[in-house]
Amino acid sequence: MSNQALISRTEFAAALNQIASERNIPVEIILDAVKSALVASFNKDFEAEAKKIEEREEMITVDLDPETGEFKLKAGKADAKSKDLIDVTPPGFGRIAAQTAKQVILQQVREAEKTSIIAEYQGRIGEVVAGMVQRMDGKNVIVDIGRGQGVMPPEEQVRNEYYRLNSRISVLLSDIRDSFKGQQIIVSRSDPRLVSALFAREVPEVGAGSVVVKAIAREAGNRTKIAVISNQEGVDPVGSCVGQKGVRVQAVINELNGEKIDIIQFTDDKEKFLKGALAPAEATKLEFNADKTEVTVTVPDDQLSLAIGRGGTNVKLAAKLVGARVKVISDKSDPGIVVTGNEEYEIDTLGLIQKVRDILVENSLTRIEDLVHNLDKVEKLEGIDATSLETIKAKLTAIQPTPINN
Repeated sequence: MSNQALISRTEFAAALNQIASERNIPVEIILDAVKSALVASFNKDFEAEAKKIEEREEMITVDLDPETGEFKLKAGKADAKSKDLIDVTPPGFGRIAAQTAKQVILQQVREAEKTSIIAEYQGRIGEVVAGMVQRMDGKNVIVDIGRGQGVMPPEEQVRNEYYRLNSRISVLLSDIRDSFKGQQIIVSRSDPRLVSALFAREVPEVGAGSVVVKAIAREAGNRTKIAVISNQEGVDPVGSCVGQKGVRVQAVINELNGEKIDIIQFTDDKEKFLKGALAPAEATKLEFNADKTEVTVTVPDDQLSLAIGRGGTNVKLAAKLVGARVKVISDKSDPGIVVTGNEEYEIDTLGLIQKVRDILVENSLTRIEDLVHNLDKVEKLEGIDATSLETIKAKLTAIQPTPINN
């Protein structure tokens, strides 16, 4: 009787194709996994024979019929021709191999499936997808995104959002990153591209390309400013994004849990662009430097806090959107607030001297709200003298609706 063995003669090809179809893996990958598993099984269960083959400096190959599941293990030199290979299949090896090889095959199929999934999502980076919060993994949120599993690390989360188990969220396919666990699909709720992708989904003109998002500045969870332009005559870019009775922009706002969105018409006229970006405040005067990288904006005194925004948000986003260093002053000669749009902390919008700023950061007083409610603590900090304290109070008064008590 021939040493020819069977993995499973009945319906082998059908099972092979079913796995390939369900897991979206090429049949060849699965066949390679089966062959590797058979060799691994032989090396484990017939160690003595495997060692002899190794001592002869020969290698084991697998001759597998993908239609029937019939296979033979053959040994020979690496450069040997097929006819010179020797059949080394042990009697009854098919039954033994089925037990030992099962786990190896499953593992390799899982790895192949993961590779297939990563390849699929690699080509979709920048898309917005619907997901469901699956679980927490330390500080990471694990999101079910269909075939794959997305990882949302802390820096991609929105500070004031709570991700409840089984809650549905829209996320951006942000990146594929290597980690000690292998490649991971990174998803984001804080990426500015999420807002652009949501507008592309909700606004047909953006999806079709007749309205283009030219620039975007975002403070996730708080406010986004988005600049749009039309490349088709007769299409109003701002109106298209707002929609009838605001229905389109409201759909985006709802997806972002109430985050405020300002839609501005883009223009190459930097002065006009900045005026639009500073809305709802009305600038009365703009003075740019020669290369348009710095600008002093004058606003009515009663609109100074409106122009700057809570925590400096309005002017910070406007500066980032336009790409200029912005100084906002009142028409009553207020010393002003200088903003670049790239501030690391909220307090950086106050324009404090480096020494004072560093002391506040070292004491975890990095937000405007922190300062407002902890002035008594600030007063006691080493390195903060009376003059510095008065400067901080004056800066806070300039950007707060309610004056800071002296």
